[in-house]
Amino acid sequence: MTTDTPLMERLTRGLEQLRPSERKVAELVLQDPARAMRLSMAAVAGAAGVSEPTVMRFCNGLGFDGFQSFKYALAEALAIGIPVTHSAIRLEDPVEAVAAKIFDHTLSSLDRTRRSLDADAVAAAVDLLLGARDVLFVGLGASGIIAQDALQQAVLFGVPCAAPVDLHQQFMSASMCRPGSVLVAISNTGRTTSILDIAAQGKRRGAKIIGVTGGRGPLLEMAHVGVVLRTFEDTDIYTPTISRLAGLVLIDVLATAVAVRRGPEHLERLGQMKEDLSSFRGSSERDHHPQPSSNGRQL
Repeated sequence: MTTDTPLMERLTRGLEQLRPSERKVAELVLQDPARAMRLSMAAVAGAAGVSEPTVMRFCNGLGFDGFQSFKYALAEALAIGIPVTHSAIRLEDPVEAVAAKIFDHTLSSLDRTRRSLDADAVAAAVDLLLGARDVLFVGLGASGIIAQDALQQAVLFGVPCAAPVDLHQQFMSASMCRPGSVLVAISNTGRTTSILDIAAQGKRRGAKIIGVTGGRGPLLEMAHVGVVLRTFEDTDIYTPTISRLAGLVLIDVLATAVAVRRGPEHLERLGQMKEDLSSFRGSSERDHHPQPSSNGRQL
């Protein structure tokens, strides 16, 4: 793992690859990062039950030239908020501790996504969507949920949108793309074969491809515009909840930006639609003040 990867992510993902003695140091840091930051190298070695050279090897293995530079990085991680991974949840944790850890992990991970988001890529994606005659959203599993959420916001995009659930339907819809179509392919790994095939089919038919992914990969290379959502997550360990949440937020960003860029007339139509929907659902203002009937009872 490169040194560009945040410190705590390097620790949690690389835990099993460490030597047993160095793993003791990593576990000590993960258990209480704030305490580890205050300790000297000798104190860390003593608390972990290892030698000082082991602590130094641990720091070097993470890409640091010494213990002090490791502590500076740890202090920076504390300052921006440390993600607590699901692997840090212990069997003896009470429910409130589990809830706190998951919320902390989620907030820290979304903050990382926000900090690393390429604003130019998002703006380019908005430009493609503004010029689209129709939009197709595709994804499988957790990414498919993001595609379905995008369909819920179709009115904001202002053009016909589709998000078939069935894989064959996705491919068939991609085959019907044409110049002016935009295909939004969503894959956290960026390597899901079926999604790559569907995106490639849409591209052959003239569609512009927006790739939404968690990092570098074939989808990013294929897309006309690639939006990377970096999260603290390892899809080999647990369901990619965080990447799904990050994707949902991105859809909100894209839909809102497109709606605003379409101008006052589009926004006015959206406002009228919301009022009509409120009446349709029986939640308009008049429904909160029932009128009495002829016999005095409220309707």
